[in-house]
Amino acid sequence: MTEKDPGQDPRLPEDARLASLDERLRQAQADEAERTGRNRKPADSGEQLGNRVLSYLVGGMLGGAAIGWALDQLLDTSPWLLLVMLFLGTAAGFWNIIKLSNQRPK
Repeated sequence: MTEKDPGQDPRLPEDARLASLDERLRQAQADEAERTGRNRKPADSGEQLGNRVLSYLVGGMLGGAAIGWALDQLLDTSPWLLLVMLFLGTAAGFWNIIKLSNQRPK
């Protein structure tokens, strides 16, 4: 054989074992894509926007609560700074959501 590509001789009929192997390989690749989530469609812009809004709100609240709790521990003012910073963190989260909603779509 002087061909550069190794493989089955095109003059011979296809071997049933090769067809079975190809089918099993395709099935294994599909199973692996399902297991790892590679066949999932990418998130659309609405889903991405919803995730951003949720992260702004939760992040503002948790960040404010963490800073307030730390300051309360340092200054022994429990629970006042926690409450104030929680409120400010929530307000900052809503402010970021308002700024996000006022942006023009791209």
